[in-house]
Amino acid sequence: MNKPVFASLLMLSALAHAAELKTFTINSDEWPEGEVPKEVFIVEGKIQIAAKDGNKAIVIDPGAELTDACAQVASSAAGEASIEARVFASKRARSVPKFGVSVHGMSGYRLLVNAAKKQLELVKSDVVAASVPFSWTSDAWLKLKLEAKRGKDDAWLITGKVWSTDAAEPTEATIKVEDKGLKGQGKAGVWGTPYSQTPIYFDDITVKIEAATGA
Repeated sequence: MNKPVFASLLMLSALAHAAELKTFTINSDEWPEGEVPKEVFIVEGKIQIAAKDGNKAIVIDPGAELTDACAQVASSAAGEASIEARVFASKRARSVPKFGVSVHGMSGYRLLVNAAKKQLELVKSDVVAASVPFSWTSDAWLKLKLEAKRGKDDAWLITGKVWSTDAAEPTEATIKVEDKGLKGQGKAGVWGTPYSQTPIYFDDITVKIEAATGA
């Protein structure tokens, strides 16, 4: 074997082992009600563990001050990432909440249900990158899934899905966008803005990431 070919094989082997796939299942039932455990990092807002429909969940409580609440979970990604969760929220009178999930930290992508605008959004750094019409149903569990995967020519494909918990996961993405400026680093998280002054619950959270070896 000549030296250039051998060197190329070594490089491919190093790249293959530069990151490893990890899956995190967030089981809130194992945690006592009240303050969140160390596995949940509160970035902003009033966030606790509370019971809902026979299970425990991460809940964003409406506090004295209205804020975009966020909590991060699992390890930091160093590459592709996804998060899936069940979410329950309610309206009150004409007020409705905004909620969703995110990958790649505070500057990464968020998949948000914007009930007031009747749309599903992909948001990056507070800028709406894409939106599609979506009619949200109050007081019903909903499933959200956000994925960030590498595409061709250094581009990333960001996809989001939303579906009812009594239905199968859609085969096609509900919303998607391509991004060539994504760093692909940071933790996954849950988000909520309780405009309706009612709790927002997150349960059955699964995070899958490419993590740096040894992370």
